[in-house]
Order: sequence, then C-alpha cells, then structure tokens
Amino acid sequence: MRKYRRIPRIIKINKVKGFKIHCAFNNGEYRIIDFEQLFQTWKTQEGDFDYPLTKLRELRKVQLIDGTLSWPHIARKISTPDGRTFETYLDLDPIVLYENSMLDEKANRRYYIGKLLREARLDAGLTQEQLAIRSGTTKNYISRIENNRSDIELRTLRKIIEIGLDRNLEIAVT
Repeated sequence: MRKYRRIPRIIKINKVKGFKIHCAFNNGEYRIIDFEQLFQTWKTQEGDFDYPLTKLRELRKVQLIDGTLSWPHIARKISTPDGRTFETYLDLDPIVLYENSMLDEKANRRYYIGKLLREARLDAGLTQEQLAIRSGTTKNYISRIENNRSDIELRTLRKIIEIGLDRNLEIAVT
C-alpha cells in the first residue's frame, strides 16, 4: 500500500467533462477521475448508493466539501446496531479518489521545472555533475529535479539558475 506524507485532499474542481472530473490535489498534482472506469471497477449497479452518479446530470451536481467530492442531494438513512438512525450524503474517500485517478499530463506539464532545467543545462553544455558543483548541490538532487521526482525551494531554484547556469530566473503569475 502507498504511504502518504499527508492524506490526499482535493482542493479544487477544475472542470467536469463527461464522466471525468478534473481536480487539483493538495500535493500540487492535477489529476483526472474517470467515473465510467470507476463504475466498472466497483461493479456499480442499480440500488448501490453511488448508482445515481451513473447519470451525467447527477454526477455534474458534484460539490467540493471537506477535501473530497460530495453529492449532498444524494442521501440515505443509516441505522446503527443500537437503533439510532442518521442521514448521510454521498461523498467519496479522497484516498480512493487519488488512487483511482490519473495524472492530468496536460495540466501538469506547464509546472514541470525539471524539463526546463534539463533543457537549460544541456543548452549550457553542462553535465548534471558540473551543474551540481557550480550551484552547491548534488548530482543526485539535480537528477531528481530534472525527472520531476523532487520538489524544489525557490531559493534553491534561483541558486541553480542564476549561479549554476549563469542565467536569470523570472517567475510570472498569469
């Protein structure tokens, strides 16, 4: 089983296109949840709590509540063994959603610092090791960044770009 540093939570619904919900997670990843595929995996059938979502008009009523996808208009009563009853609405476990989603490559592509760094390093005619020595990091760290396997602090990115590559770092919010 996968271990998480933090429980994955959805922080934004970007769009709903057909049965696919495009979301941003708290780890910075943009992911796509394909509900047609989920219904097949879960063998969803009439009478199941999530069955109404097999109708597109119901799926589109999705709301973001407490870091997950929810449908407050789809509710049912639950009875406890001691006889108490309460009503609950349909929401899905964010870990299940994360594990059953796929990276949204198009949305994530513009944030891949690693690709930009690799291109700039190669344009400068440097090896990973040479860039690491110039910028005071390690070859392993440069490799992890270039392969998008490591986060990078802005201060470190600035050091690699401005000192290691002797270029200017510009960041724009558009």
